[in-house]
Amino acid sequence: MMHNWFECKVRYEKTLENGLIKKVTEIYLVDALSFTEAEARITKNMQPYITGEFTVTAIKRANYSDLFDTQGGDKYYNCKVGFVTIDEKSAKEKRTYTHILVTADNINEAEKHLVEGMKGTLSDYETYTIDETKIMDIFPFDASSDDETTMNVEKK
Repeated sequence: MMHNWFECKVRYEKTLENGLIKKVTEIYLVDALSFTEAEARITKNMQPYITGEFTVTAIKRANYSDLFDTQGGDKYYNCKVGFVTIDEKSAKEKRTYTHILVTADNINEAEKHLVEGMKGTLSDYETYTIDETKIMDIFPFDASSDDETTMNVEKK
């Protein structure tokens, strides 16, 4: 299934552990068909968790080609991977770069989950970077949920 990821920044008042209220901006990843749908989906998904007003301050496309979502990981890591191919005409190595989002508790675990997720890949690849992101949570598209914010293209 092909995902179309959008990073959504949400600003709201959060009650801290010491009882103080502070305005925070957090980043969430949403699977949607358009910017409009991404805003509707993040709004719907955030409403149960936020009391009071909140604002979607920014939405941008995210360039993740895949998501390796492991159980138990509470951080999200952006892994830049380069696939190595041989150009048939010049016989030179060519690299194509992609970004994969991996859930893990730490960077070593992220690398382990990336290697595990890449097993069975037919192309040779190299891992270039693994960076922790500021993404708080992800909301993949779920066709089984009764999601009115998602346009139902099949019914047309």
